[in-house]
Amino acid sequence: MPTEKERELVERILGIEAEQAKRRASNKLLYYNAGEKKHLKQLEFHRSIARNRWVFGGNRSGKTECGAAEAVWMCRGNHPFRKNRRDVKGWAVSVTREVQRDVAQAKVLSYLSPEWIERVTMSEGTKEFPEGGVIDTVYIKNVFGGISSLTFKSCQQGRESFQGATLDFVWFDEEPPRDIYEECRMRVLDRSGDIFGTMTPLKGLTWVYDEIYLNASSDPEIWTETMEWADNPYLKEEEVKRLSAVLSAEELESRRYGRFRADSGLVYPEFDPSVHVIEPFEIPFDWQSAISIDPGLKNPLSCHFYCQDFDGTIYVVAEHYEAGLDVRSHAEKIDEIATNLDWRRRTDGRLEALIDSAANQRTLASAKSVSELFFEYGIAVNTNVNKDMFTGISRVRRLFAERPPAIYIFNTCTKMIKELKSYWWGGGDVPVKKDDHAMDDLRYYVMSRPENREPKPKPNRFQLHKTKLMRSCRVGK
Repeated sequence: MPTEKERELVERILGIEAEQAKRRASNKLLYYNAGEKKHLKQLEFHRSIARNRWVFGGNRSGKTECGAAEAVWMCRGNHPFRKNRRDVKGWAVSVTREVQRDVAQAKVLSYLSPEWIERVTMSEGTKEFPEGGVIDTVYIKNVFGGISSLTFKSCQQGRESFQGATLDFVWFDEEPPRDIYEECRMRVLDRSGDIFGTMTPLKGLTWVYDEIYLNASSDPEIWTETMEWADNPYLKEEEVKRLSAVLSAEELESRRYGRFRADSGLVYPEFDPSVHVIEPFEIPFDWQSAISIDPGLKNPLSCHFYCQDFDGTIYVVAEHYEAGLDVRSHAEKIDEIATNLDWRRRTDGRLEALIDSAANQRTLASAKSVSELFFEYGIAVNTNVNKDMFTGISRVRRLFAERPPAIYIFNTCTKMIKELKSYWWGGGDVPVKKDDHAMDDLRYYVMSRPENREPKPKPNRFQLHKTKLMRSCRVGK
């Protein structure tokens, strides 16, 4: 039987735990990603300083959670990673009013302590029970003393209802029509405000795929990441198994992994920008492996510099990708990159590179072949590359699938990254022959790459002397 003191101690512990639970419930934002378990991709989203941020996530991946937390932080003026303002004005945009009530609105209210709410105006229902109705605007006390406002809007209202306002941010919960997105971009222009979106890509290759995910305009303010179930540390393993069992392989691509999907499917679905794309770092000279070129004159020429560490991990460290240049101009640009990288050269000063065997053909503008012209302009190209497409694709897929990754790409190689995101299977079980130049030079390298062995340490003068003596003894015998 426990003693009186032991019972008192247990009661005190239970009381403390109850108080902690009460405080967590009343200030959920304080405990967001603050415990032992952290959703690292949510934190990456919040830390990004880009003004146009998008999370493409599967259902239950935590994407809407981070959108709601971001909106409340901005309105409260206590964002931990961004410059804060008072009297913030923002919109939360949902597909329909019903989705607003059940998803974005519910998430926002879960992060708002009652004492932070100045007042609520309703579109449907009563302000005494906002959870059960449709909120028009919630007015939030800002830590700087002002009042911020978060207005909930629906894409069903049409573009006209999105005109006229000046805002600090717009949060899209799920994919909006393009005209509404463009209108909202105008709304944040005056205040240099932010756009952020959290969505599951269920509609296929829409305008979001081209303009945001592929960043077709190379806008430096666009930042994206994908979230899947494994990224959410709060999702139980048995729930993941249950959900996986009831979804088809095609549905899993979007609903689990947050990937865009065409009917034909990606060639490299294993490629994950959050895993395989890294910040550049200084590569050791001994890791230099090869230059690989997919030639093009009117079409883009794709050239990438490949390194390999002594464990066999590949690093794509630099790229030249341009259309409309002659061979001499391409060679000069490749040479410039090589000089900046201190890339190894032959004794005659020429660079060495792999290239498609099509380079042996002569162009209409020259009596010499492309490979001969490259040699003339300082690059000795090897046209003896293995072009077996299916074996090459299979090997590249295995590299992306391995954990830890067997291949990394520097984030400066933007054309290769973009092609990896948009390389689709077409009819006849072959990839669509479009925007695949970097994919070809990657495959040439992977099919041809030599093993990189760690160089043996150079012998010191004592070891050299010993070797010399031993050789002399052998000669003497």
